[in-house]
Amino acid sequence: MKGNILTPDGWIHGELRFGAAVEAIAGAPADPEANGDDYILPGFIDVHVHGGAGRDMMEGGDAPHVIAALHAKHGTTSILATTMTAPPADIERALTAIGAACKARGPGEARILGVHLEGPYINSAKLGAQPPFAKEATLAEVEAYERLAPMRVITVAPEIHGHLELVRALADAGIRVQVGHTSGSYEDGLAALEHGAAGFTHLFNAMPGLHHREPGMVGAALAHAQYAEIIPDLLHVHPGAIKVALRSIPHLFCVTDSTAAAGMPDGEYMLGRQVVHKCMGGVRLADGTLAGSTLTMDQALRNLVKIGLPLADAARRVSTNAADYLGESLRGRLAPGCHADFVVLDRELNIKAVYIEGDKL
Repeated sequence: MKGNILTPDGWIHGELRFGAAVEAIAGAPADPEANGDDYILPGFIDVHVHGGAGRDMMEGGDAPHVIAALHAKHGTTSILATTMTAPPADIERALTAIGAACKARGPGEARILGVHLEGPYINSAKLGAQPPFAKEATLAEVEAYERLAPMRVITVAPEIHGHLELVRALADAGIRVQVGHTSGSYEDGLAALEHGAAGFTHLFNAMPGLHHREPGMVGAALAHAQYAEIIPDLLHVHPGAIKVALRSIPHLFCVTDSTAAAGMPDGEYMLGRQVVHKCMGGVRLADGTLAGSTLTMDQALRNLVKIGLPLADAARRVSTNAADYLGESLRGRLAPGCHADFVVLDRELNIKAVYIEGDKL
């Protein structure tokens, strides 16, 4: 595969040799603007995927496979299947299907690395588009869920009674804990980080904003976080706020928060137990509340470039930073020995080809 290859050391104009893993990268450092060849970037990694192709992760059954295939077409080579706040039986049904899909990647599918449990351990005052099943967390319940599917990320509102202690226990177990769907203060956010929280779920959304006398949860993230998610669909967060986060949070990474409406025409879709409406490029509840997105990672990349990021930095925000966050050292980068997960883009940043673990879609 020949073109402008983005490596951890910068752009190489040359050839990528691979099987299931990258075998060698041959060529010389180059400015890709000095030639007209394709871009070859690490495959995108999305840690917040609820749905796509008309299907929702909470359905169970074959939904994870269908969703993973839709996102793979848009250059996403690895995902975390993301759940909704729901009764335990609904969550268990979803996790059973996700756990099976984690063990067996089907043809044309992104690799499902595990679960992002977004709720039910959130604040009922900041549900956003989550159904009203928020509850206090218990370690025993998380451990039961872990037996069904690998818990990689869990969103928690730290101000809820007992949650700080849970944050410490989960962090000690190697699970990334994110602060989200929270009414917590700046101090609550700082306490969560001190107890081992690693990031923030869809920064700016469903959390108290920044005020100069009450910094809020957004203030805690901007002042102290190394990692946080952001949804760059240009609906959830203003481009100026994205730029603030980029300057403040060293390893900010992008997620889609995509729903069943991703890749589908306007209409009604399910998000967990909620009916959502796709129209005018967005997804909303009947009352107008934003309810996830229709974003795909290739469009996220293009949006970042549109607001002024160099392509190499934008690529890190949709791939490498998330891989580092998850401890996936063999994904999110193109170097010998890494999984051959990559995307080939034309000069307008449109997808030409996607390879997942060496397999071409």
